[in-house]
Amino acid sequence: MRDAAAAIGTIALSAQQRERERYPLILLGLFFAFWSALAIAPHYREDWLLENVLVLIALPLLVWSHRRIGFSHYALTALFVFFCLHTVGAYYTYSEVPWNAGLKALTGWDAMQSLGLQRNPFDRVVHFSYGLLIVPAVAELIDARGPLRGIWRQLVPIMFIMSNSELYEMIEWQAAETFGGDLGQAYLGTQGDIWDAQKDSLMAMLGAILGLAIYRMCVERRLR
Repeated sequence: MRDAAAAIGTIALSAQQRERERYPLILLGLFFAFWSALAIAPHYREDWLLENVLVLIALPLLVWSHRRIGFSHYALTALFVFFCLHTVGAYYTYSEVPWNAGLKALTGWDAMQSLGLQRNPFDRVVHFSYGLLIVPAVAELIDARGPLRGIWRQLVPIMFIMSNSELYEMIEWQAAETFGGDLGQAYLGTQGDIWDAQKDSLMAMLGAILGLAIYRMCVERRLR
């Protein structure tokens, strides 16, 4: 009986392990298909190329990290959603994503007019999503490689997101300076807001705070 129970347990563990290995491959395949479809004819090819430089750097690093750490399904799904949002922004150029036209066609509601919005807020949403959706993987990475205690376990993932957000704003600035003209403005995407970089960083921080709170309170306990 004990041998049979042990065999059943081994089979169950093997099936669970196969599922854990299969899920990231499914997400990676779905993202590649989505990315490839939107890569065919983006609205501004040069801006699309600039937007995807960091994606081509980040994805191999995430794959490498996952092979050594094993991110949870929750963290992997959050990463997948974020990269899909970024892919949409790169396809249209962030300031021209027609989310309001799509919403109006589906519901008849003009959100831009009703909310008194003067600029396309899609970039703000994605910066918020960066904090919200990237921080679970950051928390798992830090817990695996440099376990912290007390308040530092909460602060460091948020500060990691904030520092990355600031670094991205610097990259945007330098790209705009280097390329200039319409390409520089399209990549920078300020839409006339002189405080665009500061507001984007704020949105990333708020997203990280909310994302980490959700992860710690609702997800982490179940993973344990």
